[in-house]
This record gives sequence, structure tokens and C-alpha cells, in this order.
Amino acid sequence: MPDESVKVAVRVRPFNQREKDRSAKLIIKMQGQMTTIANPETPNEEPKSFSFDYSYWSHDGFQEKSDGVLEPAGGSSYASQRRVFEDLGQGVLDNAFEGYNCSLFAYGQTGSGKSYSMVGYGQNKGIVPITCDEMFKTMDKNADPNKRFEVTFSMLEIYNEQVRDLLSKDNPKGGLNVRQNPKLGLFYVENLKRVPVGSYAEIEKRTDQGTASRTVASTNMNATSSRAHTVVTITFDQIIKSESGSETKKSSVMNLVDLAGSERADSTGATGDRLKEGANINKSLSALGNVISALADLSMGTKKKIMVPYRDSVLTKLLQNALGGNSKTIMIAALSPADINYDETLSTLRYADRAKKIKNKAVVNENPLDKLIRELKEENERLKKAMEGGGVVMQEGAGLTPEELDKMRKQMEEDIRAQLMANQAMIAENAQSWDDKLAEARTETEKIDVGGADNSRKSKEAYLINLNEDPMLSGVICHFLNSGETSVGRKDASPVPNICLSGLSIQKQHAVIFNKKGVIEIESVSGSGSKTKINGIPLTGRKALCHKDRILFGSNHMYVLMNPLKPETADNSLPKEITWEYAQKEIAQVKGFATGSAGLSKEQQIVQEQVLEILPMVSEVNAVSEELNKQKSFEVVLISAAAQEGGDITQSHASNDLVLVTVKMKNLLNGNTWLWERGKFITRRYLIQELYQKFLDGENISNIPKEQDPFWEPTEDVLIGTSNLFLQSLSYCLDFEDTLNISDYKGQEEGHLKVKLEPCDNKGKPIDEEAFVDDPHELLNKPYHFKLTVENANIHKSRFSKGIMVKYSVKNNGKVEEVKTPTVKNTLTPTFNHSKVISIPKLKQENLDFFESGCITLSIYGIQEDTMPDPKLLKLNTRELREASMYQDLRALTINQELRQMENMENSTANASGRRATMFGNEIASDTSHLKTEVVLLQRKYERLQQKERRMQQICEEWSKKPDGEKQFEPFYRAVSAVANSTGTRLKTRVQMLNQMLKLQKTVALPSYKDNSSPMLRLQKEAPGLQRQKTMDPSMLSQVLQGQKYVRQMALDKSSVIEEKDGTQGDQDSFGSVDLEPYMNADPEDSADRSKRFTQNGNRTGLLSDINTKREVIKPARNAVSEYSANKKTPSKSNGKRPSSADNNKTESSACVLQ
Repeated sequence: MPDESVKVAVRVRPFNQREKDRSAKLIIKMQGQMTTIANPETPNEEPKSFSFDYSYWSHDGFQEKSDGVLEPAGGSSYASQRRVFEDLGQGVLDNAFEGYNCSLFAYGQTGSGKSYSMVGYGQNKGIVPITCDEMFKTMDKNADPNKRFEVTFSMLEIYNEQVRDLLSKDNPKGGLNVRQNPKLGLFYVENLKRVPVGSYAEIEKRTDQGTASRTVASTNMNATSSRAHTVVTITFDQIIKSESGSETKKSSVMNLVDLAGSERADSTGATGDRLKEGANINKSLSALGNVISALADLSMGTKKKIMVPYRDSVLTKLLQNALGGNSKTIMIAALSPADINYDETLSTLRYADRAKKIKNKAVVNENPLDKLIRELKEENERLKKAMEGGGVVMQEGAGLTPEELDKMRKQMEEDIRAQLMANQAMIAENAQSWDDKLAEARTETEKIDVGGADNSRKSKEAYLINLNEDPMLSGVICHFLNSGETSVGRKDASPVPNICLSGLSIQKQHAVIFNKKGVIEIESVSGSGSKTKINGIPLTGRKALCHKDRILFGSNHMYVLMNPLKPETADNSLPKEITWEYAQKEIAQVKGFATGSAGLSKEQQIVQEQVLEILPMVSEVNAVSEELNKQKSFEVVLISAAAQEGGDITQSHASNDLVLVTVKMKNLLNGNTWLWERGKFITRRYLIQELYQKFLDGENISNIPKEQDPFWEPTEDVLIGTSNLFLQSLSYCLDFEDTLNISDYKGQEEGHLKVKLEPCDNKGKPIDEEAFVDDPHELLNKPYHFKLTVENANIHKSRFSKGIMVKYSVKNNGKVEEVKTPTVKNTLTPTFNHSKVISIPKLKQENLDFFESGCITLSIYGIQEDTMPDPKLLKLNTRELREASMYQDLRALTINQELRQMENMENSTANASGRRATMFGNEIASDTSHLKTEVVLLQRKYERLQQKERRMQQICEEWSKKPDGEKQFEPFYRAVSAVANSTGTRLKTRVQMLNQMLKLQKTVALPSYKDNSSPMLRLQKEAPGLQRQKTMDPSMLSQVLQGQKYVRQMALDKSSVIEEKDGTQGDQDSFGSVDLEPYMNADPEDSADRSKRFTQNGNRTGLLSDINTKREVIKPARNAVSEYSANKKTPSKSNGKRPSSADNNKTESSACVLQ
């Protein structure tokens, strides 16, 4: 038969509830055989297109029939389960009857719909059950007396490279062995149970048995369903009797494979873990991908010499025949339609596109039956002789040591012995009639009691039904609650409990359930220390149960109570169907985590999902730690953006505003802690499960090297807390020095850090104070340098005295640079005096934006060491240590809360609406630091204006003391203007002065008034209510210079008004909002009082309120200014003479008052 390519189909499912809650967008489109996917991040980009043998649209366009079966709505292209079977399953069935081996496997990420296509839900049966049903229907139609059929069924699971027989209760430690047939070269599972079946009902019951076995294993934490591969193998033999009486056997092996979730290894962020390579989480899928790639290259002829790596995993060994061998193979790739799964969906499409290039060469498996038996006997004789001769003798000079030769010889002997036993079993099977084997199997099948099968009892009796994270495994196990008492515990208890559970945190005598005429109550067995939760709340004492109550026994056994006798007791707010996700959300809510998605951003929804995913894992790992007495505890930690390391001079701080989900591991003996990222914890949890399985198998795990222990971690620096240094002062070339709070991830104060920020040159030398700028935009497109000095710190907790250092990251000269201070040891008050010059080659607007609203996050780390614990603690087990640690943490939290309450009472202006200081509390500290920085900056600008003011007063005073004959107005005016226009740059000041001199070439005269007074003196007389003010409006500082310019124009205008550049006459309110007289005549005490008020963090609200009050007071003055501005349009009369000295005195004095 010519080569035939692997047939590939893709199928897209509807949105699930999670995707609906997140308002997911559809990114998949299908037309004929073409499937396209659009990148949600680049909507203008051309969608990527793929072509497959079949593209099934099952996203929408369906309707539900009265029996629950989904069918296409009128005119839609919806692909139903029946259509998928007719295209794919029918081909498998036809090939099986022709004698070809067939393989069908489903690929895709967890939750993409693989199991729905393969097995189905409810009335919507999948490919596997429909294929089996149709196979027996076809067999029943057979009318040929010379043809008979034999069907055997097997079901196995591959998890962590171990094979488990799902139809057998007894599986050896480490799983079943996978052997290779030396004659055929194919791999098989040794001692796998193959059950004869004679009807579809028997297959269905055996499938339920295997599913129940998976559920029990998953609940007992032996496996995680989403990480396991399930392989159903149906061997279909047709024995045809010829006219001569000889029999020919036409055999077909159908492999139906439901692969594990294909999440990318990096999607969980599992990076940097020392034990990552030891985890087999995705080993089999990675190996399968390598095999498919190698076979695709081989089929396309791109490479001449290719070694297909079948031996790299158990899965690829068993699928060797299905891929690139004697089999007709179909692959169905399940797709998620949502934009939030774009990366995984694209990866699945590329995987499928690669697989369709593989070519197989299938042949009909037809041989005379007596020939098969004869060949088996001959092969057995050869194997016996090999065994008697000591196995295969290796040739010398093969480059192997005697030890390696001996090991290889023993392995070969073991393989030969296993093959010999397998052949003898096959001969024995052929010797026994099919009818006898089928009768034995049917007797066993009838005895199988898969919980939940008796639907008639469910309407009359109360029962517990299981929940599992895999929807396929929910509702599989059912325990009926008989009248009276029903005990729950382990099977090794005496007496044996009515409901036997095993696994984490399950005690011998765990709980007792009472059923009295339909009234259900539950109580933990006193003294057992058992853990049971009802609706997420720990069970204490005896509690009545209602219909649909959720019960968690131990760490993993989740059940729902169904009480048909008292359905009215159910909470009306409960959903129609209780799911695993609902129960986990309930537990999370009790622990204080918000689970509602309304009003959450996309990033917040992602964080919420990660928390709900990881919470049960943390509970599970804590339970393992207690059972194995590892003296470690674990808890979920959310680190807000403000508490994370970072700080890029070129980017906004808000761009990294994403909460990080981590897990904190704590050594309960010495208090050392580690923070693991989510991906690292998931990897470790997988290895912890493996370690616990070894413990259950009876292995001695107490002597494993610490480097291989997933609970052990070398000591590392621990993050004490973070401080946020705001950079607003850099926008004005001002230095900034402050003592910052150090806040941990919970927002609790861990100490203080003193830092200094100052502009400098490229060598770190501080620049002159004259470099101050009023407008930050003057710094654009110029080189900019500043120096960050970490001076000292003060840490509260004594356990950090072993060593303290500070880390932060900045973008220096265009490259991100990690900066670290030296480690100061044996003190809680380290002095660093560490400086770093940060250079920006060309200041851009984004840098100014970052100066204005961003910050540099300083991370303070403590050195941890493996110290000897208190001898008293060594006497406690892990549970007792956890309880003691929780008590200490609660006590410390109570003290901190009391201290905060005292601070709030002292500070009446504190914000009463702050968030709960659990996970995001340090954002409050960040806001406080930001406000404090603003206040300090305003104070510095205010002090600079004070300096200008004093200098102008000095100039006025010197000029007034001169004799009238020496008083020259123009030099006096130039001196005052120079001070008024000064922005901190001497060169700029001189240029501005020269420009003013060019404009002022005419003789300057003052307007005359009837009362011989200047406008400003009139303004003061007209505003007698203007009172002395001690508070200045920080937001109006920039208007002071406009007021100065306005006054100069009034003083210099001889016969017309000097217009503004844009043709306007300036802002009439430019100096109506600020009264500077008090500052000009202020005494030192007033200045100190003002400085004190500026430095007090949190008084800004009161300051603004005070300014608004003062504005009302100076309304008459503002009106006078407006009136004068209106009169300016009419030029005042002048006699052309130079103003007198008295007039000059009045004018200059007025100008000094305003400026």
C-alpha cells in the first residue's frame, strides 16, 4: 500500500464561563478546510492561515434538542459530535474491519475540548463511544457462520513517565514496565490487563471503571488529570474459517489517545528552578513533538539521516506504530477561541500543521492462526536456549567495562524472560476458547460497582457526589448515606469506615455523618485532628448540612451533599450545578481573597485566576509537609507593583502595574523564608507529589540527598521590603534628601532608609544651585546626570542583622543596570554611603514624565544563614510549628495594628479610606512618599523665590538710601529685572537682560495720577482688608514671574501698553491670587513656621483650603488691578519730561512690594 499522510482535523469550541467573564474576543475563523487566527495584540496584522483535512466550527450556531443532544441551528455551519464521528470515527471503524491498525489522538491545551471530542459529555457522545457502539452494531449484523469476532479492551494512564493500568486495582510500585518485542521491534506494556468484551455496554462499564480509577488516583494525589495521558486500546480480531478448515486471523489495533494538556513549558514562568530538569511534567509531550518533527522531515526528504527519538519517553514508545509505522492515523487538535489563549492556540495549530506532513505505510494484519502459534513456539525455544546459554555474550572490545557488560547482560536476560512469559501467555490464551474467556470477563464486569451508577436511589436517598478539577472526573464517585451513622476514614482503621478515603490529611477516624429521617449532620471525630471544611469554613463541633453543601475532607476530597428529601434547605443563591471552580472560589473567599470579576481589569482577572488556581495547591503542599514532617510552611503572597523590584528611567512606573502571584516558603525552625514565583512553585509541587507517592509506596525517603529534596532550598537573600524614591525634584534640577519608609509586601513598616538625590555633572560633582529651572522643558534634548546616594538604614527585626544591602535597577546611558550596595553585616543600622551616577545622554519627554510620576524602587535585602534552631522547637512536629508560627504572626500583626491606630489618632488629617493593609498596603506608603516629595519640591521652589525677594528688597533699600542726584532709574531697573528674570542659569539671565535692553530704548516715564501716587499704592489703599498671610499657594508659584513682568510693563510704559507676544495683555489674575507682602517683611520666626508647615506630610489639603480663604480676602485688590488694566488702554498724559525722583521712588517701591 502506498504511503498515506496523517489526517489532521482542528475543532474550535464555544467560550467557557471563564472567557465570558473576561469578555474574551474571538480570534479563530474557519472557511472550508482553512483556519485563520488573528493576533489580538496586533489587530492590523494579517491573520495567520492554516489548511487541514477538516476544520470543524463548533463555536456557535447550535441548538439543544429535547434529549440534550446539540445539533446545528438553521443555516449554521456548526459541527456536531455525529458529524465529527462520520468524518473521523467512521474511517477508523472501516479501517479496523479491513485489518489495518488505527490510531486517533487528541491534542490541545487543558480545557480546549479534547475530552469532549474524544469521549463527550452527557448525551453528546464523543468519537470513542460512538465508534465502539457502531462496531458492535456492525458485528451483530454479521450473517457469515465462518466469521467470528473477538474484541479486547484495555485502558492505561501515563503520568510522570509511569504507566498505570486503569482496569486493575493492583499496580506495582513505579508503574508497569514497557518492553520491546525483539522480533517486531515494537514496544508493549508488560502485564497490562486486556479484558474480553462482547457488547458496547461492557465497554462502557469498563470505561467507567477506568475513569473512576483515574478519579481516585487524582483525588489521592497520585496524579493530576490535566498532566496525564489516557490511552484506550481496542484489539479487534476477525477469525475467518476457510473451506479447508484452516483459520486466518485478521487483527486490528485501535489506539484512542487523549493527550495531556499542551501548555507551553514557559507559560507558567517556571524559570530558574534548580530542580526544573528533574521534573517530567512535559517530557512526554516534548518528546512527542520531537518525534513528529523528525518524521515530518523524514517524509519531506529534507534530511537524509534522521534518528527518530521514539525511546525518549514512554508515550512515544507506545505510539511508535501510530506515528510513522503500520497504522492509519488521525489527529484532532482542539482549539480555544479566546484571545487570552492566543499563544497556546497558535502553538497547537503549528503542531498540527507539522503532524500532517507525516506519512505512514499501513498494511493489512492477516496471518494464518496456526502459523502464529507455530512462530510463537519457535521463538520460545530460541529464547529458552538463549537463557540457558547465559543470555547474549557481548563481543570484547566494544568499549564497555566489565561492570557495564554485566549490567547489560542482566538487562537482556530480564527482557528475554519477560518476552518468554508474554509468549507463553499468548499461547495459553489461544488454547482457551474465546467463549470461556468472555464468560469469565463478563462475570467480573458484572461485579464492578462504579459509584453513581444507581440513578434510582439518587431520587430517594441522600448521597455525596465527588467534584474534581477535571469535569470528566466530577460526579464519578457516589457515596449513599444510610439511615443512622456513616463513618468516614482510612481503610486501615478498625473498624473499617463506611466511606474509605486515602490521601493527604485523611485520618483513620476522620468524621461521622448522621442521617435521621433526611436530616443530615456531620461531626469531626474528637481527638483525631482531622481537617474538614463545610462551604469553605473549617468544621468545629457538630453541624447540620443542607442540600448542595460543599464538604472538603482533608486536602483533596471534595464532595457535594445531595439531599432529595430536603431540597428546600438549599441556598437560593447557589448555581444550578455546583462545580469544582465554584467550590474553590468559596474557599478563597473565606481566606479573604476577592473572587468577583465585575469591574476588574484584564490584568486583575489574570491575577485572580492564578490565585484561585494556586490556593488548593498550597493547601496540598502544606498537608504533605505536615505528613512528611518537613518543618516547612507555604502561603500565597501577592506582591503589588509598588513592592516589586524595578525602576526604569525611561518608562512610566504604571506600565509595570501588575500584581505578582508568588508562594512564600518558610523554615519553621529558624524563620528563613523564600519567595517562589508561580511557575517555580507549580514545578516543585509536581516533584513534591512524586516524593509523596514514593512515601505511599513504602520507599524510605528520609535518606534522600538534600539537593534532590523539593522541600530543601539553599539560603538566599530575603527581601525585607522596598522603598520608592520619587524623582520630581530632578525636573527642576533640585537636590532631594529624605528618610523613606521600608515597607514589606503587606505594607507593614520594616524600617527606614535615608537617601539623597542630586543633579550633578558626568563625574558626579554636584552642580551649582543656579542651575535651577522653572520650566522642566528647558532640559529637553540635553545631557542630564544625577547622583543617587544610599546613605544609611534602620531595620526593625533583629533576624536581619546578619547582613543588609540595597538593590535597584536604572537605565544608565541607555542600558538597564542593576545596582547593588556593599553588604553591611552584624548591625541593624547599616551605613552604606553608596553613590551611583546615572546619565541620560539626551533627555526626552518620556524621561520628564517619569521624573514627574515615576519612581526608583529600592529593594532592601537581608542575608539569611542556616542557623541552629531552638532545641525546644526540634521537639515539635510540623503542625505544631505552624500553629506556633501563626500565633506569633497574629501577635505581631495585632501590635502593628494598635500602633497604627495610635498614629491615626494623633494625625487627624490621615486618610480614613485607605485599603486594607494585607497585600496592597504598601501602595499607601508609596502615595505618602510621593506627596512628601511634592511638598519638599514646593518648599525648595518657595525658598528660591524668597531668595529673589530678599535680593530685590536689598536693591530697593540701597537705591532709596542714595541721594536724589545719584538715583538713576535705568541701572536700578536693570538690577531689579535681572533678579526677577533669574531662572538659575546665569548665561540665560544675561541674554534676557540684553534682550530687554534692546526693547527699552525709549525714555521711561510713569503714568500720572491725580493723587500723585502709583497704581500699586492705590491698590494697597483700595484693599485695606488685605491681611498678613503666612501661607503661599504652591500651585501659583509659576505665576509670580508673570506678575513681575506685568509690573515692569506698567512701570516702563510711557504712552502705550507693551503687548504680550501673542497680542494679549497678559493674565489679569496673574498676581491677584498671591499676596507677597508678608513674605517680603517676614521675620525669621515666620519663615521657620512656613518651612515647618511645608515639611509636614499630609498638610497639603489644609494648605489649599487656607489659600482659598485668602483669595476671598484679596478680591478688592484683584478688582483694582482689573480696573487699572482696563484704564491702561487710554495713554496717560505726559509732559515729555523725565519723572521726578519722588515719582521714581514711589514706582520702585510699589514694584518691590509686588515682586
